[in-house]
Amino acid sequence: MQKINVLDKHLAELIAAGEVVERPSSVVKELIENSVDAGSKKIKIEIKHGGIKYIKISDNGSGIYRDDVKNAFLRHATSKLKSENDLESIGTLGFRGEALASICAVSKVELITKTQDEECGTRYINQGGEDISLEDIGCGNGTTIIIRDLFYNTPARMKFLKTDIAEANSIAGVIDRIALSHPEISFKFIRDGKEVLNTPGDEKLSSSIYAVYGREFFYGMMPIDYELNGVKINGFISKPVQSRASRSMQHFFINGRYVKTRTASVALEEAFKGTVMVGKHPYCVVYIKLPYGAVDVNVHPAKIEVRFINEKMIFDALYYGVKNSLIANDKSKLMEFSDCINKNVSTNKIEINTPLKDIKVEKIDNVKDNLNNEKIQEVKSQTPILKTISIPINNVMTNKILNNPFDGELFTNAKLGDAGFDRLNKKAINIECSPESVKSFDLLNLEDKSNKELKDVADKKDVEEKNEDALVLNKNNNEIKLENYSLKKNENYRNNIDYKIIGEAFNCYIIVQEIGGELLFIDKHAAHERFIYEKLKKEEKISDSQVLLEPLAITLEKDEYSALIENLNLMEKSGYVIEDFGMGTIIVRSVPSYVEHKDIKDSLIEIAGYIIKNKKSLNTDYLEWLYHNMACRAAIKAGKSSSYMEIQDLVKKVYNNPDIRYCPHGRPVFIALKKSDIEKQFGRM
Repeated sequence: MQKINVLDKHLAELIAAGEVVERPSSVVKELIENSVDAGSKKIKIEIKHGGIKYIKISDNGSGIYRDDVKNAFLRHATSKLKSENDLESIGTLGFRGEALASICAVSKVELITKTQDEECGTRYINQGGEDISLEDIGCGNGTTIIIRDLFYNTPARMKFLKTDIAEANSIAGVIDRIALSHPEISFKFIRDGKEVLNTPGDEKLSSSIYAVYGREFFYGMMPIDYELNGVKINGFISKPVQSRASRSMQHFFINGRYVKTRTASVALEEAFKGTVMVGKHPYCVVYIKLPYGAVDVNVHPAKIEVRFINEKMIFDALYYGVKNSLIANDKSKLMEFSDCINKNVSTNKIEINTPLKDIKVEKIDNVKDNLNNEKIQEVKSQTPILKTISIPINNVMTNKILNNPFDGELFTNAKLGDAGFDRLNKKAINIECSPESVKSFDLLNLEDKSNKELKDVADKKDVEEKNEDALVLNKNNNEIKLENYSLKKNENYRNNIDYKIIGEAFNCYIIVQEIGGELLFIDKHAAHERFIYEKLKKEEKISDSQVLLEPLAITLEKDEYSALIENLNLMEKSGYVIEDFGMGTIIVRSVPSYVEHKDIKDSLIEIAGYIIKNKKSLNTDYLEWLYHNMACRAAIKAGKSSSYMEIQDLVKKVYNNPDIRYCPHGRPVFIALKKSDIEKQFGRM
């Protein structure tokens, strides 16, 4: 064993600095936390060249007494702890007493400070941990600290720093989170001479969120305020329809400290389960306040991870708090919808006397017990003979209508006037329509077994190879169903297999019967996704870009923003043309033709997330991942109604491509059942 040496002071400080000061954003975080603990109401941050060359932080806090200035730069020197008992209830942000010592060990530091009791201020200079000067200076109350030439004496550390833009974005992310955690403080951030953030400091979280993330982000949120077992939850959570493709915007603050906590994240997503799409995640800015002794914040050098004495207590409070907010939001929607219905209307039906594709319900004044007969007759004289379908109203349907009363093609272009219905009582709506106009009547997917269900039908115009009796209206039980898809033989099909398309189950699985063979259940999304994926691979490119009529501005989390801005060439190869708009916002000008307008933001967030996680293998694996991603987004969505021609074309492709049996993610394109398998289930064999 080699001889044991005691490290000298300078080397020990350099090693210790590595635990606290990883990059410029680490410096900014530690210094801002000190300003917050000093009771500041205004904090100004200025950086140049990503903070590598210059960082200046000024506050109007309590300041440092002249006699304590040098002591503040000694290791394990702090004003926030006096005894070991204080460790049991830490309420400050910077308490380790390592920040200033670690920072000055790897940079050139200038400190200007003054307390309210002192007549003049103090200017102190330290370079690489060595005292240079201590002198009087005229200044206002508070502290200003300037960091120059970070890592000037440790060139090995410089090699691990990123570009100036990336380091500046990392600093911006730190400032954003601290600004959100302390809305009572006004934060001003100046980046290379340009002001990019200025929060009002009016103690309103809503104002801070608006200043940090903008209008679109804030208006996609709803408040949360709840208390359970001594744990207080307040802040804002996203509305279910505003979910994101990643968890990067989930911000949790424990007693004013930004932390990453798996417990809170799981509680949030469990509460949202069933209200957001699979693969989407809610975002939030949530304060969790609990007794200081119930959480240990001294488990990570950067204090970004914490440990709870009772995790279930935190989980329950957040879970039920989110649930309550979601219920309150649903009730608010219900009240908004009810306000649009004239409370004086006593009629219990809406009569729509026009083909459904051209449906338009106009407002009729002075409706009491029945609709205005003259107007009805006037419309009837201009439309074909119609049949009446009676739609039973139960609680399930009422909820569906109130959540989105005119959902789907059935009520396209519809407007609700005074002619309403009794949403609380189980009464019928009579809709007069022609069978030809009915398509994908998903609204009638009722769960009340006491009423007869109306089944999906296909648009007669889309069905070219069906018998004349394909659409049958059963007047006795108000049931519309699709019958007798025609059987067709195509010599191009593999092995000349004869089959007929039975129909589609759950708007997801196509049912095909092979004559004398098997029964196939084809997953239309998986099949379509695989065909698009194969096409992209064959072409060796994503697709031609389409220029947006109006450029789209998207605000991202700072790491996501950096990932895209640093890889503009890669994004252009992917079919995206984007520009840096500053302050975490990008401008999108062109997107791949496969990407729908509503999916642009989510697709870019997913790409940014992939770049962040796969930096080392980005050049080799990215294109393959992007093919998967684009194919999945462009494919027919499960649960979405498809026309007969779409179904027919998809089945044809499945039979003409015998080698394609799995989607890009490994799920089967179809499963097959033999007649004997079914007969066994019925006990026939």
